Amino acid sequence: MADRKEAITEQRLAKLGRIRSHNIDPYPHRYRLTHTTQEAATLFQEQEGSNAEGLEVRVAGRIVALRAMGKAAFLDLRDSSGKIQAYFRKNLLGDERYQYLHDFDIGDIIGVSGKVFRTRSGEVTIEASDFVMLAKSLQPLPEKWHGLTDVEKRYRQRHLDLISNEEARHIFVIRSRLIAAIRRFLDERGFIEVETPVLLPVAAGAMARPFSTHHHALEQNLYLRIATELYLKRLIIGGLDKVYEIGRIFRNEGVSIKHNPEFTMLETYEAYADYNDVMQMVEQMVYHVAQEVLGSHEVSYGEHTINLSPPWRRVNLRDELLEKCGLDFLDQRYRDLPSLREAVMRLGVEAEENMSWGRLVDKLLSAFVEPTLIQPTFVLDYPVETSPLAKTRPDDPRLVERFEFFIGGMEVANAFTELNDPVEQRKRFEEQEELRSLMGDEEVERLDEDFLTALEHGMPPTGGLGVGIDRLVMVLTNRQSIREVILFPQLRAKEK
Repeated sequence: MADRKEAITEQRLAKLGRIRSHNIDPYPHRYRLTHTTQEAATLFQEQEGSNAEGLEVRVAGRIVALRAMGKAAFLDLRDSSGKIQAYFRKNLLGDERYQYLHDFDIGDIIGVSGKVFRTRSGEVTIEASDFVMLAKSLQPLPEKWHGLTDVEKRYRQRHLDLISNEEARHIFVIRSRLIAAIRRFLDERGFIEVETPVLLPVAAGAMARPFSTHHHALEQNLYLRIATELYLKRLIIGGLDKVYEIGRIFRNEGVSIKHNPEFTMLETYEAYADYNDVMQMVEQMVYHVAQEVLGSHEVSYGEHTINLSPPWRRVNLRDELLEKCGLDFLDQRYRDLPSLREAVMRLGVEAEENMSWGRLVDKLLSAFVEPTLIQPTFVLDYPVETSPLAKTRPDDPRLVERFEFFIGGMEVANAFTELNDPVEQRKRFEEQEELRSLMGDEEVERLDEDFLTALEHGMPPTGGLGVGIDRLVMVLTNRQSIREVILFPQLRAKEK
């Protein structure tokens, strides 16, 4: 296979040499087109029967099919908008120009100008009066260019996937439009978009293991951010009452169909709001975005049809765990770590030695509750041990005002009524640091002294939200793996 590929490259290099021998630049600096392929086809169809015969266009695209028949040839050109057929006639172009077609290959990018017409078979086609090579392809496209079947190759060589797989292109167009729609939704509600640091002296704001690096000029160890939360809260403290950021987050964790070490997160913070206000905003935002981008409030996900119409179901975490596995985390029998670990293991859930009490509760949620939540569901009111940045419930200090949003059997969003008591926040950070020291658990919240100093200046009541953009795209495009919705997912190094 390698020898065959090398032979094809050699043939194409020879063609490249012939093109250059005619003093033609096969990689020109620019090409002025008048229409995309779909604009040309649509305009012709709109004018057909009137003045469409005089419609002349200049389009450009990649050759994805080539059919030569002596004195005529048909090429299919694909650009980002779609595909159109081009028709080349020897008696129109002349012998010399027509001979250049012999050096064309599938995969080449060319520009074509000419009149648009409809063939006898009914296909909208451009009759080429002129053409130009824009980029000679030296590598062959996959033999079945209409769709790569090697999944790992699709991820490693995303350019080939996008060239050959219309469905893949569609997913990433939807992703782009979804993010743009989220921005419009938040902007219209008075939020402002901001940017916060990626390199941090303390990796705080979430329970996750960070990536570390070293800044040589500063002689300082730094971490890639695991959340944007603590910097966005500084902005709330500073008087920006509604802020959001859409950006890359980095967590040094395992890779799975739901996890990628770098992913895109939306975080929003709204002063004078609580988690009830955030819940309403989330269900309205997702519903609005689906309507705008997909034109429907219903989506297919696997074998399920999911209805995004608000209001969404709201359930209590304690009740859900009692129903699904029979364990009440507020029962005194399970309030210490050894007893809860023993109970978790009796239920058949893996419980590592360095897991904290809060992480064990989260394990139960992931094992027994999360897979059952297919329709949009808010799970409310978590134990304080799982949420060191959230405010406790006024009626029960053992619980915090927190919700997670689940859909399609996975968590997509996490939100709190934010803790704004600096004394209590310091106490919780210190407890987390103690857990880190005693148990060696890297996935605990870190103490950020600069954030605590900011908090001591006073933060108003605030509702905060984090949404996993990649997982939301998975649901709205019916993809079962996060790698399908990230253009360049992290993969193991190829074996040499």
